Amino acid sequence: MDRFDAMSVLLAVVDAGSLSAGARRLHAPLATVSRKVSELEKHLGVRLVLRTNRGLTLTEQGRAYVAASRRILEDLDTAERRAAGDYGALRGALHVTAPVAFGEQHLLPIALDFLKQQPDINLRLTLADRPVSLVDEQVDVALRIGHLADSALIATRVGAVRRVLCASPAYLADRGVPRQPDDLATHDGISFQGFATAPEWRYRKDSAAFAVDPRPKLAVNTTKAAIQAALAGVGIIRVLSYQVLDQLNSGALQEVLPDFAPAPLPVNLIHPPALPLPLKVRSFLDWTAPRLRARLAA
Repeated sequence: MDRFDAMSVLLAVVDAGSLSAGARRLHAPLATVSRKVSELEKHLGVRLVLRTNRGLTLTEQGRAYVAASRRILEDLDTAERRAAGDYGALRGALHVTAPVAFGEQHLLPIALDFLKQQPDINLRLTLADRPVSLVDEQVDVALRIGHLADSALIATRVGAVRRVLCASPAYLADRGVPRQPDDLATHDGISFQGFATAPEWRYRKDSAAFAVDPRPKLAVNTTKAAIQAALAGVGIIRVLSYQVLDQLNSGALQEVLPDFAPAPLPVNLIHPPALPLPLKVRSFLDWTAPRLRARLAA
């Protein structure tokens, strides 16, 4: 039995969630994949996976063996690349996606420096304020803001961003500054991309979360338009801190109710599971993650 091959098969099955999905990923017959997993379990003398109607789950021994297998195969891939002399030479296309404002402000400068270090990489940076499917759009790395749904995607935490409510000083001078979230009910609101109350925007008070909406005065479909409307004194907006950083620093917008703001949202770099992880992806993550952490911590 080729143990490296057996490890690779096991990881494909685990990452895909079932034997049949693992077989499709490997472009191999289901019977062959099932046999290799069984042979590995027989060789080790332990059960690694439990097969159920819903797929499979790892046993305690299986979790430990899968973690060790990942390290072993990654080390093997690194050793082979070094021996072949291409460890430091990155080539090919790399597709990365991020939200528009965050990408322009934080990710783009880091990516440009990465390209200076790796001139043979061709980077495609898709900035979009919409969910981008990593599989359907063949994305290598995505930056996501918010709590991640459970999935097979691999996440690297790089920081968090605050959520803020703000309005122009002229609006607040005319309508008054809200002191409690309940005060928002008498204020005008600017909505964009589904401004409806959701758990993500519930305010905090005495350790309890609750939701209050300002009156919908204007609805737009982009963050930029909402910010422009707030600058014009139309009403209050709820945005992420980086989206209005310049306006808050200059005083063009003023934050309200900061003591009641929801908890910050996590920021993650995510990528599909792959073994071995392509060197260009690993290098981009190693380059980008610490630099993003430094920018978000500033």
